[in-house]
Amino acid sequence: MGFGDKFWSWLGIEHEEVREELLELPQNAEESRSPANIVSIHTNKTMKVVICEPESFDEVQILADHLKNRRQVIMNLEATPPDMAQRIIDFLSGTTYALDGHSQQLGRQIFLFTPSNVEIAKDHRTMMRRPGWLNSPGVDR
Repeated sequence: MGFGDKFWSWLGIEHEEVREELLELPQNAEESRSPANIVSIHTNKTMKVVICEPESFDEVQILADHLKNRRQVIMNLEATPPDMAQRIIDFLSGTTYALDGHSQQLGRQIFLFTPSNVEIAKDHRTMMRRPGWLNSPGVDR
């Protein structure tokens, strides 16, 4: 016990020794592999995609349930009346937002809604084929 330790002890402050323990790593990779350490990345063995052509608003709750069950929904609204199609899109867009999912318009009346575990990747070549993509705001020439 040195002078500094005696001084701090006299003031009522005890000094505790801090020990650092070194953890030993296994020498080879086989030792570190045990069944308890293996975690499967694939939670769904099969991904399901629901393709539908809704004709009425009554079908939209079933489609929302598919999104809740982590299934992708591709929806063709070509045969759906325009006012009904807008209501269906609004409902599924809200459901997708609430589930942190993603949505994308694939065609004039074709839409893709995905749950949060599916990311929609946009092809840069498709973006370049669109007329006026060079005149878009924020694009440097």
